[in-house]
Amino acid sequence: MRVYHHSRNIHDRSPQGALPCGTALTLSCDFVPDGCEQPHLYWSDSGGTRVLPMQLDSGRATVTLTVPYLPQRAGYCFCWFRDGRTFFYGGTSGEGHFSDTPELYGVTLYDGAFETPAWFRNGVAYQIFPDRFYCSDHAAFCARAEAYRKTGRSITVHEDWNEDPLYLPHGGADTYQPDDYFGGDLEGIRQKLPYLASLGVTCIYLNPIFAAHSNHRYNTADYLNIDPLLGTNLDFLRLASDAKGYGIHLILDGVFSHTGDDSIYFDRASRYGNGACSNPDSPYRSWYRFRRYPDDYECWWNFKTLPNVEELTPSYQEFIQGENGVLRTWLRRGASGWRLDVADELPDEFIRGVRRAVKYQQPDSVLLGEVWEDCSTKLGPEGRRGYCNGDELDSAMNYPFLRAVRGFFRGEYDAYEMAEILQRIRENYPKPFYEACLNLLGSHDIGRAISAFAGAPDSESTPREQQLSFRPDADAIARAKVCYVSAVALAVMLPGVPCLYYGDEAGQTGSRDPFNRKTYPWDHADTELIASVSRLTNLRKTHTALQRGHLRMGAVGKDLFAVVRYDENEVVVLVVNRSNTRQNAVLFPALLFEGADGDVPVPLAGAYTAENGDVLTAGLSIRIPTDPFGYRLLIQSKPE
Repeated sequence: MRVYHHSRNIHDRSPQGALPCGTALTLSCDFVPDGCEQPHLYWSDSGGTRVLPMQLDSGRATVTLTVPYLPQRAGYCFCWFRDGRTFFYGGTSGEGHFSDTPELYGVTLYDGAFETPAWFRNGVAYQIFPDRFYCSDHAAFCARAEAYRKTGRSITVHEDWNEDPLYLPHGGADTYQPDDYFGGDLEGIRQKLPYLASLGVTCIYLNPIFAAHSNHRYNTADYLNIDPLLGTNLDFLRLASDAKGYGIHLILDGVFSHTGDDSIYFDRASRYGNGACSNPDSPYRSWYRFRRYPDDYECWWNFKTLPNVEELTPSYQEFIQGENGVLRTWLRRGASGWRLDVADELPDEFIRGVRRAVKYQQPDSVLLGEVWEDCSTKLGPEGRRGYCNGDELDSAMNYPFLRAVRGFFRGEYDAYEMAEILQRIRENYPKPFYEACLNLLGSHDIGRAISAFAGAPDSESTPREQQLSFRPDADAIARAKVCYVSAVALAVMLPGVPCLYYGDEAGQTGSRDPFNRKTYPWDHADTELIASVSRLTNLRKTHTALQRGHLRMGAVGKDLFAVVRYDENEVVVLVVNRSNTRQNAVLFPALLFEGADGDVPVPLAGAYTAENGDVLTAGLSIRIPTDPFGYRLLIQSKPE
């Protein structure tokens, strides 16, 4: 008996990938029996399990069914019966295999009305950790810091912008405290808008900017006011207004699973007088989960400074989601969207309420979630999370992309393994969700890309002292920068929103927190690296194929990965090479068959122009020389 099915082949599963609810789905497999077996489809969804007979014709077994009208994660495999036994053929993705029990290919079903904002999908994002980007006036910042110090709170001001962040306990504290500041502010970001625009940036994702008592500001003290160390609410209004003049939107970081203990709402130190910890009759009392009032309460990952909130408390929901709540207030003040911190720790019902609030206030606003895994299969205490259903997140920070690309250039994955990771995400995510993924290469929660590409040790298991002592030589840094530009090329070419973490494009290095939060190196930025990155990120503005074109991608050798984007106007081809030798990639687009565009012909033939002006000619295939650790990008524009 011979059975074969590939879940990412349009001829075996059509339509491809995630499906709007109620779609007619056709599933096929090669089936050559060695007796008189009748092939069946084994289908499972929230309504139960069905076994459907398949039509067998000329060695192909086929069945068409209508998928459920309720968003969910369904699954299927193939089966047949012989001698009183049931045999199965299935898998998780891609090619299948025989098994004695059902192993189900997953199918994500989502609300067909779900759509994501085009301004976001087609743009370029830039993440800023506000204290570390640019200080508009150091003397003015010092004055603000002195006023802060007079409140009785600890603060350390760096006099040298280029110093390393503090990482050891200081000032008599027993543990490290994130209370050192460099003075980056909102006015500094506003002054650098021309620079960001030159990078092709259309969206700034800001780490928290609300009043808080740490340099990271994930311990919110007042959701409705800008942290005084960053400026004022008026400074935000000016930033948002001027940014829109450059075609740049602002996304704010919403930290809604916990607050700070030193906040209006909790008030552990009795500074404000009406917080849940200082006043048992506080209007905020029901927001928090006290085990024994007032000292024993649930907190985020056992940090006493971060008391958890009960997100479904009606008064808290109204405070965050209501007409005059946090979400809608800041959208009215000029923001264009929100990123939900630790979205996997927020109830689905709460996220749905957030979505309703932001979309009511601003229909084209964007809602991103911090989810580190595959959003379509993520499980929580109540089962599968609904991120991809169409009534929660628009999309998420694409950490699977980050891990795949970093792993490829670090030698942890070959091109075939990277392709498998990237194809699975494409297969599992709804198209609007997939096209709005934040394709990041670094963030405030992970070591910087150039350090990673230069061979930095795993920061999860490496003490901070060793992280700080990692000093790669000049050759390693030079190689890492080449890898970084190639990684940016991948982020620009693939569907999703390429996201630069501030300073990476200028050559900044650093391992995990707090070393990934160094200041932007304004006085020693790598201008050649900036120029290389800018050439790539600006392609999003001028090439329609990179915004909404068809996609073919895959390995063309263990060290070579290719991407083809194409539409009626142009064909854009990218090959990246992670080896230390020059490689000649031979690209046959017909071999890159996986995904929804597998039956959309690639008009490859013709002349292509490379970035350096070289002209290469293609027929049914094209031979593309690619430098060590580098990339080659070719463009063929169709005559009008």
